[in-house]
Amino acid sequence: RFSLQEPELGRSTTNDLNHIPGAYYLDLNQDLAGPVQTHGGRHPLPNPQPLAAKLSAMGITSETLVIGYDDSRFAFAARLWWLLRYLGHPKVAVLNGGFSGYQAAGYPLTAETPPAKQGHFVARVQPQMVIDIHTVQSRASEVALVDSRDRDRYLGLREPIDRVAGHIPGAVNYPWQSVTDEQGRLKSPAELHQHWAELKASEVWVYCGSGVTACVNLLALEAAGIESGKLYAGSWSDWCSYPLNQTLEAQVV
Repeated sequence: RFSLQEPELGRSTTNDLNHIPGAYYLDLNQDLAGPVQTHGGRHPLPNPQPLAAKLSAMGITSETLVIGYDDSRFAFAARLWWLLRYLGHPKVAVLNGGFSGYQAAGYPLTAETPPAKQGHFVARVQPQMVIDIHTVQSRASEVALVDSRDRDRYLGLREPIDRVAGHIPGAVNYPWQSVTDEQGRLKSPAELHQHWAELKASEVWVYCGSGVTACVNLLALEAAGIESGKLYAGSWSDWCSYPLNQTLEAQVV
């Protein structure tokens, strides 16, 4: 669990209150993202080796099924789901309905932190799953480029985080929360297939503000049987960090 507005909230909630027995905590900023630089976005992809070491200390091996959960309609669990697949670990799932669904069903909770274990996670990076700004600039017209942010941010009417409002030219808008219901459960494969029906391109490239909630759309694409999704990891926060792109957006929004 995590809160973009209160970064320490997820860790304190997990450690000091209740979590699912046996669950380890991964922090978006410290574990699932790398250091922020001038370019690359607000949540760059993490260095594979430190994350692999942390996953190993959770007892994870190549045979381990990893289940991620959050309390934000997959906003952060999907980032873990995507990262593990990016690191060559396909045995990963997300908990449908998240922590709220688990709690509402009356299952047990604990405040105990599980001990470190001896695992062996080997990172095998899958570079074909990710694209950078140069690829977006050169090939965006050939694919379906999906902006996963709220509609008003896409339209440039509101921008609470990044320095420039708007969207990448040519992008279509599919807000990430629209793939789940009000209980935070992923919509059915049939519903998701219909949701993505107008995307006719052979490849789908997805971005959001910083490459986190875009992973929810990638999860939903996969659930709908569309396996051509790729992540623009730097996303809008990377795109608008370049002065030329700021100028272009001022013209199209």
